[in-house]
Amino acid sequence: MLKKILGLALIVAVTAPSTYARDQINIVGSSTVYPFAIVVAEKFGKSTDFKTPKIESTGSGGGLKLFCAGVGTQHPDFTNASRAIKTKEIKRCRKNGVGDITEVKVGYDGIVIANSKSAAPYKMTRMDLYLALAKEIPNPDGSESFIPNPNKTWKDVNPELPAAKIEVLGPPPTSGTRDAFSELALEKGGCKKFKWIKALKKKNKKEYKSKCHTVREDGAFIEAGENDNLIVQKLVTNPNALGIFGFSFLEQNRDKIQGAIMNGVAPDMASISSGAYPVSRPLFFYIKNAHVGAIPGMMEYVEMFTSDAASGDGGYLSEKGLIPMPAAERAELMPKVKNLSLIVGDKSPSKMK
Repeated sequence: MLKKILGLALIVAVTAPSTYARDQINIVGSSTVYPFAIVVAEKFGKSTDFKTPKIESTGSGGGLKLFCAGVGTQHPDFTNASRAIKTKEIKRCRKNGVGDITEVKVGYDGIVIANSKSAAPYKMTRMDLYLALAKEIPNPDGSESFIPNPNKTWKDVNPELPAAKIEVLGPPPTSGTRDAFSELALEKGGCKKFKWIKALKKKNKKEYKSKCHTVREDGAFIEAGENDNLIVQKLVTNPNALGIFGFSFLEQNRDKIQGAIMNGVAPDMASISSGAYPVSRPLFFYIKNAHVGAIPGMMEYVEMFTSDAASGDGGYLSEKGLIPMPAAERAELMPKVKNLSLIVGDKSPSKMK
């Protein structure tokens, strides 16, 4: 009973528009979406009567964990994500009393493999990445079994690649970039190319995901935290290393680093928006509908972020590396965003506004 009373008190606190307990929007989430959100937040603070939103780069998984922890002024209003929210995360939200959640797609991004411009550029395939970075790979003797990854150099993976030590800096498991990389590069580009591994998915989905998504832990892959700028800095000081991060960080640092050609395609806005670049994904942020109308400026912030001037074709976020949605997709989604009708999962019985 006490827990129920405390929960009601939180809802009352966040839904009383006349006496705001917090007058600043609170945003958490993806390090990939963070640079775009910062630009919008700064413009929002300068051009409206609302305060500049507070934004933390916590990673997609970390942001959704904070976002789903509950309703009330101590909880975030938005979370940025470089992947779609998972079913288990929606369930966590529901369990903690978070009602309707609106999904907002803001555009697209490519996941790039980059190295210092002081070193030779790489031309590789997703299969090369799988054989270089997966914790376990198919036994080269042809038997349908896995072995611990024995590859020490890129030349061990593919004779056409340099005889350089495999040393890749990348994001931690809480990152949406890590999730997307594991799915798009390791699983789809490597694992699923082996028929017997693909068949494993039907027999034992948990084992299949473990084999196809788990990266090496022997030093070849180095977790570099949620700060993608830090990875860029480390690539500059270590020309032998490669890094994994969102396209926007490549775009902002082309004077220092270069993106690898992947499956014969260079990472650029045209190849990512067309789907030709094989490691690309959509970007999102999620709205806690219960906070709309209680925390001032939320829908005004949404309107600014999703405007043609910001995330549309030729908008100012394109200069930061965001790949805009095609015009037809924007035309279909934006009215639904404004109506808060793109609810994730099953709609909750009580809509708290």
